[in-house]
Amino acid sequence: PSSDCVMAEQLCLSDSTCNATYRTLENCALAKTRLLSLDHDSRVRCLNAELDLRNSSLLHCKCHRRMKRQEHCLRVFWTVHSSMTDGYFSLETSPYENPAKEGHWKTDYNKLAALVSGKNCSQLAGDATNPCLRATHVCNLSKKCFRLRTDYASICTKGAGSEDVCDRRKCHRGLRNFFEKVPEDFTKRILFCPCQDEFCGERRRKTIVPDCSFQYNTKPNCLWLLDSCLEDHICKSRLADFQQNCQPVDMSPDGCSLHNRAACLQAYMGMIGTPMTPNYVSNSSVEVSLWCTCENSGNQKEKCDQILSMFESNKCL
Repeated sequence: PSSDCVMAEQLCLSDSTCNATYRTLENCALAKTRLLSLDHDSRVRCLNAELDLRNSSLLHCKCHRRMKRQEHCLRVFWTVHSSMTDGYFSLETSPYENPAKEGHWKTDYNKLAALVSGKNCSQLAGDATNPCLRATHVCNLSKKCFRLRTDYASICTKGAGSEDVCDRRKCHRGLRNFFEKVPEDFTKRILFCPCQDEFCGERRRKTIVPDCSFQYNTKPNCLWLLDSCLEDHICKSRLADFQQNCQPVDMSPDGCSLHNRAACLQAYMGMIGTPMTPNYVSNSSVEVSLWCTCENSGNQKEKCDQILSMFESNKCL
């Protein structure tokens, strides 16, 4: 049975045999993080150590996106599964527990606002023509949603668009805090609000303060973006989750392998606040993309195009 990777690690470390095997895997994972090439004997030792854990709860442990020790949990997961990323960009499995089912996404909008603050519902009536503005007002009715949205907005706008450079790392952390700690009833409506005009679309596009969280002065190569992601446990985990839940399949009736759009959209939200943060590309469509280019990719052009098409041409999105 799957369990929390932090708990599974504690159980393993209390057993001398499991402890020794796990320490070997830690060294293997560290070598890969530092891009050190392992000799044949070392690779065999790493693979055998992973096989030796097949009866351990570590092999089947998972993490929760909203757990307190998330980064520690993810580090344990990738220590045990380090062979999955051996020079291969398609990550095989998500470290996260299965996402919520479709039903979790169905909430009556007015009832939500009424539950938060009945006396303020009347002020929402004037926002009918701009669903993104309405979603923001609903967020403001929740103390937590308002506080965490204000937090990331203030961090991400500091220095953006001026001669100073904003602190992108802090901006990303603030965005992850918002999307992890605020209930999805609020966050998904702010990010996926349906628009009929460009004024609404502009507000939607600027939800994540793209001047800081999304754009660079010049577009980096998508392969560089991927490398940055794979060096970060959270980004690598969110990418694995995205690949698992947003896997397009041409033969499928809806073009999606899992037939669960809600899980895909949740995985998409998880990418925001990572080095591979996506966003809307314009005010007049729901097309999304990464801020990167595949120019000058040399003989890795096909791999680069594959990274970009995960967002630009993904039928699941």
